[in-house]
Amino acid sequence: MAEEYWRWTESRWTDLGLSWKGGEIITAGVDVGSVSSQAVIMVDSRLYAYANTRTGSDSPNSAINVMNWALEDTDGLTLDKIQYTVGTGYGRVNVPFAQRAVTEIACHARGANFMYGPTVRTILDMGGQDCKAIHCDDKGKVTNFLMNDKCAAGTGRGMEVFADLLKVSINDMGELSLQVEEEPPPVSSTCVVFAKSEASGLLRAGWPKEKVLAAYSSAMVHRVVSLLERIGLEEDFAITGGIAKNKGVVLRLEKELGVKALEPKYDTQIAGALGAALFAKALVEKEKGKKK
Repeated sequence: MAEEYWRWTESRWTDLGLSWKGGEIITAGVDVGSVSSQAVIMVDSRLYAYANTRTGSDSPNSAINVMNWALEDTDGLTLDKIQYTVGTGYGRVNVPFAQRAVTEIACHARGANFMYGPTVRTILDMGGQDCKAIHCDDKGKVTNFLMNDKCAAGTGRGMEVFADLLKVSINDMGELSLQVEEEPPPVSSTCVVFAKSEASGLLRAGWPKEKVLAAYSSAMVHRVVSLLERIGLEEDFAITGGIAKNKGVVLRLEKELGVKALEPKYDTQIAGALGAALFAKALVEKEKGKKK
């Protein structure tokens, strides 16, 4: 079986020091993206468990699978004990057990507010098939946003394509791209197909893999910087999504912007699902308020 260089590390986590059994409000958020899916479970506004997996061939099964994995090792917690679930992401309307769907823009802002704190004003979500620049207030409410979804260049899917092209594990690409003496000019950033073709030519011309990776990482950064410049960068600045784990991209982005991104306390890929779970809690509280 050929090695799948694009395959990033899936993960799950449970706070074993927190019991859901004494919780008043248990909610979940499920983010079904084009490339990855996440499920987050919260107990009284505290992060209790999450899972982060590759999106499968259809959204409903991806939602079910990631939720089932998040429920593992949770001391008997089952889906029927979760009071409210919100779906978000590309497949948000296809989460079979969700009571509501909320856009990924709103969920990423709310999730980033929880992950990084109330000082966050600009969020860059570098997802599987698109990039989003989001402005939010101190409550995590969206005040403005721009999205670039015209091409996979500058996204997680583009990085997966390059991992297979270069035969380098996607988990190692960031570090490897930094192992150059000086920055090469960026490859074409207009389209992942053009960028791949150009990179293939550079490899044939004798460029080492780290130099090609540096050139592609620079191209990714130029794309997202233009997006941030259009919306207007305000500090504090945070990055969400899978590309936030790529040190080569993050360091180049910080250098070009002249701004240090906030350090993540959680897996950057769960921001959307986390925001969805927080929206779910707010909806439970709203229903309880109506009944009083």
